[in-house]
Amino acid sequence: MRENGKDTNQAVPQTPQHRTAAQEVALVVPIYNEGPVIAKVLNEAKTIFPHIICVDDGSVDDSAALARAAGATVLTHAINLGQGAALQTGITYYLQATDLPYVATFDADGQHQTDDVVSMWKRAKTDELDIIFGSRFLSERQEMGAAKRIVLKTAAWATARTTHMELTDAHNGLRLLSRRAAGKLNLKQNRMAHASEIVAQLGKSGLPWAEMPVHIRYTDYSKAKGQSLWNSINIVMDLVMGVR
Repeated sequence: MRENGKDTNQAVPQTPQHRTAAQEVALVVPIYNEGPVIAKVLNEAKTIFPHIICVDDGSVDDSAALARAAGATVLTHAINLGQGAALQTGITYYLQATDLPYVATFDADGQHQTDDVVSMWKRAKTDELDIIFGSRFLSERQEMGAAKRIVLKTAAWATARTTHMELTDAHNGLRLLSRRAAGKLNLKQNRMAHASEIVAQLGKSGLPWAEMPVHIRYTDYSKAKGQSLWNSINIVMDLVMGVR
């Protein structure tokens, strides 16, 4: 169809204001022996986010092969180095191999929701924020027991004392970062401790940030894979002792 001498069937060039989350956000997904669920998690995520970077952290099952079959870019660690190292590997690759303006850290066990990532991206764009932290405690759909809630609240308190970042949920793995925020990370800690390290390094950056409510879906699988309560308590005690 032509109108005023112009072909109106031609695609309209997209400006940054008209781009979608799929065109702007990469997911970094650490993997460690997630064979039972990783294909389903990635196939669901790819319906919205085609740019997925998985880091297989020394799995002994077929997680890496399943992730590749699902269409993800897969990086591998020869041995298990911990989630902090896997995130750093994935974020470094994102910075070096893509030009996407945002990256989200996303769990492999099915706990995180892609709809939440889209909402975080929209908030970052609208409010010109570099960092969006997800929070279970700002959501009306909490799915956790009292003991876990106490552990996470204590971790948030301890992290706030050491980083001066007043977060309600410092150890939530769902985060959205701009390229310049991602470039501020140099993670050395592993296990649960890396979450506090992320908050500390981003806090020092001085970049604008916000928290947003997210829904964490706890399944029998994710509960079995997660930190044991006693291990979480030990880590929190280390954090508390560190602020004394």
